[in-house]
Amino acid sequence: MKGRAFFAGLFLAFGLELAALISFGNLGAGQPQDTVAVNEIVQTVQRGWGSLENHVNDSGYDYVVLDAGGAVVYRTKPGLSESINAAVAHRDTMLDVEAGGAPVGKLIVYNNGAQILQAEKQAVLSAVTAAMLIQTAVCAGYFGYLYRTMVRPFRRLERFAQRVAGGQLDIPLEMDRHNRFGAFTESFDLMRTELKKARLAEAKANAAKKELVAKLSHDIKTPVASIKAASEVGAALAPDSRNRENYRQIIQKADQINILVTNLFSATLEELQELTVTPSDMNSRELRILLENADYLHRAALPDLPDCLLFADRLRLQEVFDNIFANSYKYADTKIDVTVEMQEGHLAVCLEDSGGGVDEQELPHLKEKFQRGGSAEGIEGAGLGLYIADHCMREMGGRLVLENGTSGLRAGVWIALSRGI
Repeated sequence: MKGRAFFAGLFLAFGLELAALISFGNLGAGQPQDTVAVNEIVQTVQRGWGSLENHVNDSGYDYVVLDAGGAVVYRTKPGLSESINAAVAHRDTMLDVEAGGAPVGKLIVYNNGAQILQAEKQAVLSAVTAAMLIQTAVCAGYFGYLYRTMVRPFRRLERFAQRVAGGQLDIPLEMDRHNRFGAFTESFDLMRTELKKARLAEAKANAAKKELVAKLSHDIKTPVASIKAASEVGAALAPDSRNRENYRQIIQKADQINILVTNLFSATLEELQELTVTPSDMNSRELRILLENADYLHRAALPDLPDCLLFADRLRLQEVFDNIFANSYKYADTKIDVTVEMQEGHLAVCLEDSGGGVDEQELPHLKEKFQRGGSAEGIEGAGLGLYIADHCMREMGGRLVLENGTSGLRAGVWIALSRGI
């Protein structure tokens, strides 16, 4: 229906323009003067020649009457041609006025064809202008419709794809099921859901691997420690240097095994250090867009942001806010108070929910890998969100500060100001 209305409006405007152009092409020099009316004027002037001061013009034409000497004896209004030369230049109609069978003067009937032609041109120009305005309005309306129904959804998908690429799978894609791309966007969100399930399964597998490594390292270290202790006793009681050297070799190999097991356990904790963070200058006005994107449930009222230049990675900063808002949604499920202020060369963005906060003993460990608070029991998650957020902020020259506020957990995102300031 929208497409039909658009083309109907265009055809209507085109028809108006075509009709206006045809009219413009048929314009002449104006309508010719009525010969009968002009002759009646001559007859009227001739009959009242001696008393033209009482002459009344009821013809609809403007004219001037000259006597034989060229003097004006009557005019219908000022500004008309008052000489033969002026009348010729203006292409006025000139007729002789006779009295007693002899010429006594001239009648100059004003040629208003130029005014008529100008009026007709103005009418055509108005019609063309109206048609162009209709075309502009129709095109603007249709392009606005296309932007709302096609461009905007695709830009939303672009931002969504950036989040998915950054590993943020908790925020759903806003969809309009009445939009023609509704099913398409729904498929994208289904992809996010499946990726999230796969990511959670991967996180559980990694956690299980970590547990297994920890258990194996403990199981291996215990007998190795016993072997080392027995070897040290044996070396102390050995009767000769050869036996002592054998015991020393056993102790050395036990230490080597202990180091290898320790390295194997540490390696499982170093994977997340490979996250790439590339900060650059960004205007603080962009921060509002990041916060609005993260607050997809619209739980926060955003304050005015000071105008400044920040030094941050847009994608990673979006991930930081996404993780903080997602945690608040999952564990507190309340409104979120947002405050912004300049502090110590940073722009501090503080977000506080009303969930009552966390235990003071758990607070220092929330930014550690695989660590979750006591309120997380029964809620899905891998315990990596705040760890990643803290890592990203440190890589951008900022920091993440977690503390209990007056009503709930308070997360302070300290964003470094640009080095150019």
